[in-house]
Amino acid sequence: MRLLLVEDDAELGRRLSERLGSAGMAVDWVQTAEAARDWPDLAETAAIILDLGLPDGDGLDLLRHWRAAGQAVPILILTARGNWRDKVEGLNSGADDFLVKPVRFEELLARLHALWRRGRGQSASTVTAGDLALDPVARTATRGGEPLDLSRKEFALLHLFLRRPGHVIPQDAILDQLYALEAERDRNAVEAHISRLRRKIGRDAIRTVRGLGYRLDV
Repeated sequence: MRLLLVEDDAELGRRLSERLGSAGMAVDWVQTAEAARDWPDLAETAAIILDLGLPDGDGLDLLRHWRAAGQAVPILILTARGNWRDKVEGLNSGADDFLVKPVRFEELLARLHALWRRGRGQSASTVTAGDLALDPVARTATRGGEPLDLSRKEFALLHLFLRRPGHVIPQDAILDQLYALEAERDRNAVEAHISRLRRKIGRDAIRTVRGLGYRLDV
């Protein structure tokens, strides 16, 4: 899952980026409204975590800007503003969820996954294809009921394939989901991750479609 984190507090932004990264997400972190306003990769973003008290503007104005521009990406407000009027205004301005700082990381993670499922018309957290199953909230993956021991990147990669079984996923789309926009991207690393994942879920489970990308066939 690819996220945009808009948070001006350097320490909180660093901690959230690290913990979300450890949960298998690729996080793009910006600290100002100006940097976030015309973010170039919103089409590849699964959700936005938005602080309201930014140094160069109000997060609500940024939220309204995105919605007026037709951006449908799920937006979760994470703010120190805790009164009911702020929550009502945030939701009425187009936010999908609203959390008040401080918040337990487990709740934030669960809310993000709930937004992701809601956007795809799903109710259960587990995604499945054939005898493969993955629960992004519990951070578990199985094949035929047997647990899979996956690295963070392998888990994220399998999650991506399970969201689109039978569809060819281009290498660039895989890079977008595994790495933040500013991160160094290595196309050879994608093949290495896929090779290791194949050894764990079955060599024929992921097909290489030459010149196009990869497809999960289970």
